[in-house]
Amino acid sequence: MYTITCEHLTKTFESDRGPTSPINDLSVTFEQGTINAVIGQSGCGKTTLLRMLAGLDTPTSGRIAFKGEGHDPRISIVFQEPRLFPWFTVRENIRLSVRHLPEAEQTKLVNEALALVRLEHVADAMPAELSGGMAQRVGLARALCPKPDVLLLDEAFSALDALTRTRLYEEFMAIYAVVPMTTVLITHDVTEAVLLAKKIHRLGSGHVEAEYDVPFDYPRRLSSPGLAELSDEIFTEFIKNEKGDRK
Repeated sequence: MYTITCEHLTKTFESDRGPTSPINDLSVTFEQGTINAVIGQSGCGKTTLLRMLAGLDTPTSGRIAFKGEGHDPRISIVFQEPRLFPWFTVRENIRLSVRHLPEAEQTKLVNEALALVRLEHVADAMPAELSGGMAQRVGLARALCPKPDVLLLDEAFSALDALTRTRLYEEFMAIYAVVPMTTVLITHDVTEAVLLAKKIHRLGSGHVEAEYDVPFDYPRRLSSPGLAELSDEIFTEFIKNEKGDRK
């Protein structure tokens, strides 16, 4: 597993209105084998940070270091939408993430991923036949199939209805108990962050403005002693900070 360290990270984009830096001198550490939530208002740089962690964007300055097992980390992303190819079956969609491997190994990994998300019974179904929650589980299975060292979740649960989202939280934590990974969860939902993360990082003005430890055992409920109070504290500070930014 890997610890991810960002040091004085800045990302600047040029536009007709001049340069803008959604990430500006950001330093943060995501500890190995834990779930780290990144929260913040729209435009605070959450997705820009995730894209740099994934290697999809290059920092303008600063550095990102992955410290762990010696090889380049395997990184997987789950997006807000499952992004399944409609002409491929569930099994074929998952197989895409390991298509570079020998066929026998592909089959083994795909079967393991299907079992992790409990979708063996729809392995040969088409995406149009799936519910929203099932489709997102296929997206999660595709991300887990290569056995990543780092898992990036970009608002991965936000498009689901409340009941489906709660069920998927439980299923994700059951999977995480079996295959813990260094995980970065990008979310605007404070409750989601408190239910899933060990540490929460609040972004604002392009850098980390506050960090919160979440010392509760899994599985978690809002009824867990102290959890609702922490959620309320973070939410209150989040709203206060957002109003301050608008002045």
